[in-house]
Amino acid sequence: MMQSPAARPPLSRRTIARLVQLAGLFDIVTAIAPHRHGRMAVVAEFMPAAGVLTARAGTVVAGMLLVYLGAGLRRGKRQAWQVAVGLAAASIGLHVAKGFDFAAAGVTAALLLLLLATRDRFTTIADPRSRWRALTALAGFAAAGFVLGFLEIAIRANRLVGSPGVADWAKEAALGLIGLNGPVTFRYDLGEDVVTYTTGACGLLAAGVALVTLLRPGSRRPQRGGEGEERLRELLVRYGGADSLGYFALRADKSLIWAPNRAAVVAYRVVNGVSLAAGDPIGPESAWPEAIGAWLADAHRHGWTPAVLGCGKAAGKAYKKCGLDVVELGDEAVVETSSFALSGRPMRGVRQAVNRMRRAGYHCRAARQRDLAPAELEDAIRAAETFRDGPVERGFSMALSRLGDPRDEDCLLVFCHDEHGKLRGLLQFVPWGADGLSLDLMRGDRTADNGLTELMIVSVLEEAPALGVRKVSLNFAVLRSVFARAEELGAGPVLRLWHRLLRVASRMWQIESLYRSNAKYQPLWQPRYLCFPAARDLPRIAVAALTAEAFLPEPRLPRMRRSADRSEVAV
Repeated sequence: MMQSPAARPPLSRRTIARLVQLAGLFDIVTAIAPHRHGRMAVVAEFMPAAGVLTARAGTVVAGMLLVYLGAGLRRGKRQAWQVAVGLAAASIGLHVAKGFDFAAAGVTAALLLLLLATRDRFTTIADPRSRWRALTALAGFAAAGFVLGFLEIAIRANRLVGSPGVADWAKEAALGLIGLNGPVTFRYDLGEDVVTYTTGACGLLAAGVALVTLLRPGSRRPQRGGEGEERLRELLVRYGGADSLGYFALRADKSLIWAPNRAAVVAYRVVNGVSLAAGDPIGPESAWPEAIGAWLADAHRHGWTPAVLGCGKAAGKAYKKCGLDVVELGDEAVVETSSFALSGRPMRGVRQAVNRMRRAGYHCRAARQRDLAPAELEDAIRAAETFRDGPVERGFSMALSRLGDPRDEDCLLVFCHDEHGKLRGLLQFVPWGADGLSLDLMRGDRTADNGLTELMIVSVLEEAPALGVRKVSLNFAVLRSVFARAEELGAGPVLRLWHRLLRVASRMWQIESLYRSNAKYQPLWQPRYLCFPAARDLPRIAVAALTAEAFLPEPRLPRMRRSADRSEVAV
């Protein structure tokens, strides 16, 4: 299969972006480099010193902005191209004004012609809200700079030459925003410098913030609709057993993009300019390439970076054929219920914890959500809120982030009560095909006895045959193989160093503890993969993934709630 254009930007577009950035650096160098004295003497006959300094400062700013625009141009952003054209045109005049630098102006003119000749390569759809946000930011900071400049002039009204009126004060403050002198003359240089620097700084800040806002990666509200979700549930009934993460495509914050024949679908969420999918496409494998191609084409149209978290091996191969790079991200712990038993030395720790909890009077009950009384479901929702560690509902790739929704009637809930009948722990499993469960929610009372989680997990595994469950997916262990191989005889120095670094990182993100908590049940380890366009995109993807999983803050994170999570946006 041919490589998708969404996976890697065209070479010509990358080259243009690099040339623009090089031109920006060239502008900066020419602006700060000393000019010949003879040339400056000629310039002084036509341009006041303040104008020359303003032109040089403007050239530096234009160069910095051109360097910043490189990333947007590489993603084909039309707005980045428009701003680059404007800056290139302005730079031509600035080069002339700052010292009759016709050679530098010629270089910039060549860049301008190149941008105009390749305008058809920059067609990415812009976020319509970014333009208004940029105008708001520009107007807001410019207004603040104008007011500050006006007030500073008013404070020094008795230190002005002559008697300029209020209109002249306003002209001075307004022109100061773009680095020009107005009609007001100060008796002392200090007062003039204060007004000039204040208004000039606010003007630059307004332009910079507006540009950053204009080129900020767009986002997308979840696009599902009732018909799309109904079709998704049909596919989950038929093909949901292929991937334990399939049911999490029903998260309310995920959009759906379909193959042209609607035989398969990719669920994703746009976070900070990254179109982030999770798990495998849903549907028959034969229809995956069309769904993946539609998703990549959509990311290409909007200038988003495509990435996939935690797909399986078959899906990793499909994404690789479509042009994405694939690396192993970690392993998913899957327990085959038919072979699970508490007996044996490897299960000694779990067995002791479970027996201790049962002797203390703790007991568990598992039931499908549809079989729970309304009062029991309300108790579960309250307990989940009470037991949550912190105010943020974490999870994205392996979390549903809701409890008690009527649409999730097949979910399995596990309640653990103490000897007094008080609810002390709660688990929620989502369906994994017709005979599997995938762990979604794990909550426990921190004041409960040690071994609460082990008791709830073992209770599910023991009751699995009666529930018709053959396999249970537990937590995902990031980079599990590093921890496992580091414990083996003959582990090399590089592996041991990598192991030490992960142990340090585990103090913040519980990487090792998740592996240990899964390994105690003697699961089968199924690898999961990360798919991405190029290595340079990994930092951006990592930030987006951490934001989606709620390890980094974002204003609109999904909170655990009931059916209010429904999206109102149609497909």
